[in-house]
Amino acid sequence: MSNASSSRRRRGSARTTLTQVAEAAGVSAITVSRALNTPERVNAETRRHILATVERLGYVPNLVAGSLASASSRFIAVIVPSLANAVFIEVIQGLQETFEARGYQILLGNTDYDLDREAQLVRTFLGWSCSALVTAGLRHSEACHNLLNGWDKPIMEMMELGEALDLNVGLDHAAAGHCMARHLLQRGHRQIVYVGGRMAKDYRAGLRYAGHREELAAAGLEAPLIDLERLGSLEAGADALDQVLETHPRADAIHFANDDLATGALLHAQRLGLGVPKDIAIAGFNGLPLGQHVTPRLTTIRSPRHRMGRLAADRLLTRLDGGSVSVRCNVGFSLLVGDST
Repeated sequence: MSNASSSRRRRGSARTTLTQVAEAAGVSAITVSRALNTPERVNAETRRHILATVERLGYVPNLVAGSLASASSRFIAVIVPSLANAVFIEVIQGLQETFEARGYQILLGNTDYDLDREAQLVRTFLGWSCSALVTAGLRHSEACHNLLNGWDKPIMEMMELGEALDLNVGLDHAAAGHCMARHLLQRGHRQIVYVGGRMAKDYRAGLRYAGHREELAAAGLEAPLIDLERLGSLEAGADALDQVLETHPRADAIHFANDDLATGALLHAQRLGLGVPKDIAIAGFNGLPLGQHVTPRLTTIRSPRHRMGRLAADRLLTRLDGGSVSVRCNVGFSLLVGDST
């Protein structure tokens, strides 16, 4: 593992100032201030030019007034793609428990898988002089990258592994896709369909599909994909089973991007009189309790979500204390073999 200091050098050592924005935009500092705080007092064309400069430079107005302006708060910003998904709830619990034990509180934001919304949340949270920032994922918009690259406090990117801005705790989603596809092949399945939902936004499901596809290709098999317009839900899983039966009637297994979809399909298969796994095998991802309380029990990949949150929080706190931590931490995953495959 590499040391975090090398990653830190790729980011700015000081935040962009209002004066620097004014110089880059070719206007006065007071004009920049007015464009941000009282935009009706600034010519529309000038305001657009200033806002474009603000975004390009990653400028964040400090919302903490007076003598506190250069200080850090006891807040740590946490930004996740969903508050309706039990996966992220468990991660948040791990973070919150660890931070609160050290006297920090979290500021929580939900992007709904929208990278532009993430950038807006980052700008707001950084303006409150948070001590650190946690984001769920490594992919960000250009505007968000500009903001984070210009910030000199700890950043933790979670849920997946890869090249991070600062610190990274997560699991290898492509490897998880390989693992489940390998299991299905070992069980004798050869017509395996992968089903995800809104994978352009839930791109980690796409990473798992990439691993799934590579595993099947190595066995000389195709890897048909169905990408639903909805995210994971029991209803979407039931609809997905109907779609697989219609478009891939010879399918003998379905690898779902999450347990909600897989459980919905499993329950629907029973309503249709299909045997699982005799007629069609069903597998999921996440290791949610729901899948372990149906019959047959769901085969899935278990991700250590609560532990992931605690590990991420521990590393951020160590950094805030001036300690050295490794840049990347792989929390791993485990194959949970149920009766559905």
